Amino acid sequence: MPLTWLFWFSLLHASTCSPLRGAWREVTRGDSPAQILDAFRHGAFKTFDPSMLQLFPRDALGSWVVLQPALPGNHEECVLSIYPAPMGSITLFDNKGLPRALALDDFTTSLHGHGRLAFRLAVDRGQTAPILLKFEPSSTINAPERFELQNMDDYLQEDTNWLTFATACFAAMVAMALMALCFALMLRDMTFAWYTGYMLCYVIVQSIQTGFLFHPLGLSWLTGSEPLIGASATALSVSFAALFVGRFCDLPHYAPALRVPVVALGLAMPLIVLLRCSLIPELMDIAQALVNPALILGALLLLFTALVAGVRGSRPACFFLLGWIPLLVLTAMTSAQVTGALPSLDRLNDASVAMGAFEAIVWSLGLADRALTMRHDRDHVRVLADRDPLTNLLNRRAWTEAANRMLAEAIDSGRLVALLFLDLDHFKMLNDRLGHAAGDHALVSVAEVLSNELRPSDLLGRYGGEEFVAMLHDVNQERAMLIATRLCRRVHRLEIAVDQKDLLLSVSIGLAMRSLGDTLESLIERADHAMYYVKLNGRNHAHAFERRAQMSVAYHQHSLHGQNR
Repeated sequence: MPLTWLFWFSLLHASTCSPLRGAWREVTRGDSPAQILDAFRHGAFKTFDPSMLQLFPRDALGSWVVLQPALPGNHEECVLSIYPAPMGSITLFDNKGLPRALALDDFTTSLHGHGRLAFRLAVDRGQTAPILLKFEPSSTINAPERFELQNMDDYLQEDTNWLTFATACFAAMVAMALMALCFALMLRDMTFAWYTGYMLCYVIVQSIQTGFLFHPLGLSWLTGSEPLIGASATALSVSFAALFVGRFCDLPHYAPALRVPVVALGLAMPLIVLLRCSLIPELMDIAQALVNPALILGALLLLFTALVAGVRGSRPACFFLLGWIPLLVLTAMTSAQVTGALPSLDRLNDASVAMGAFEAIVWSLGLADRALTMRHDRDHVRVLADRDPLTNLLNRRAWTEAANRMLAEAIDSGRLVALLFLDLDHFKMLNDRLGHAAGDHALVSVAEVLSNELRPSDLLGRYGGEEFVAMLHDVNQERAMLIATRLCRRVHRLEIAVDQKDLLLSVSIGLAMRSLGDTLESLIERADHAMYYVKLNGRNHAHAFERRAQMSVAYHQHSLHGQNR
């Protein structure tokens, strides 16, 4: 991703005032800054590399950390950066032993740092004087830290680059979430809503962990509540992810056996959040004991479920896995760092922010692909519902709807409309003597001929059995009769045998022109009467409706029902 490359590019331009050597030990009662520095000079501390991640205990009284510049500086103002920004407070003691505390949610200093804590060091301090820090006790999970001593210009450049990177990532995630929310409201599809909930929760979690919520957003009213908000957002993100997977990956179809546990996970995590927020010590302890196992098992359950759905053919599951697996890997690596592993990978927190933006884009593409697939399937179903399965012509219902629209447009614009009613001759005999397979073949052949002879803009459909209808626009009666006659000839030239003798399949066509006050029903009725006139007068030709012939046709029409037409 371009955002990720921008961030790593910014790291190449970071420089330091002086390399550091580090040492630390846990705080004991009665410690003073002078005693600690004296113990450090006598080698009573554990050494570590400040450029690598190091975990410091903070569950009891905290830890002392001493940083020793290895080389003299150039008498310029320097900044001590601590990355990633710890959740608890850190105290810096100056060369006079005076404390200066700084925390992620601290708004008292002008120079704070973004994505890290930053202490401005006095120019008049000793160039190689040790820097004494105290990691104050904290009830939150300890994360490893690294240290860097930079001149002010380099620090400001790197801080600006990080701020640009983080702002772009968070903006991408929020933009994707808000766009999905709009689609959820417009389409009334909860899949988009669950995606929005997950992405906003992930933004909250990462903005707390990086300090973005406080600097630069400046939400000071959330000071002190970030552990509760972060834990709740983490649990709810898994809940929203579970509900999202259930609909996005179509579990009822691709993984029905896993649908119940996934839905149960989606409902269980909010209950843990409620226990955590109850302020009842016993319930809060239960929630604290349940949350981490639930998060781990839930993440693995969603991974397994998406894998199963993907193997069984769910295309959206592949999009889900493409966004979910990298985050799981990063989460596992970050958790491993808490135990002291991977000390050189000091940018996993920022990688998690970048991967969140990547996941937001990938899942948005997945939602778009899912919407297009659903639309294609809906259109395909609509085509199947509108088409006669044998001839692939419009069926009676679809043709009637389309013909009513064409007729209404013709009435509004005054255009000419002709209706042809076609009935195959001797079709019952063909079915009885040669079988229904031969009859089906004849219908398909006739439909193909009719489709090829008529214009694409003309409306052709199978009305039922061996009957076809065609509505022609912008043709007068003379032109319509020429078309109908050509259709008769083309069908007869197919030379489809009706029996074992010389009788060939033909078609009788009735024509009716739209007149004032016509409806589709009246137009069809007149064309049908004209077709019956052809049946009574030799078949295999076309005839336009004439009112003087209507009484004769009506008298003889009933005699043709049930006979070989």
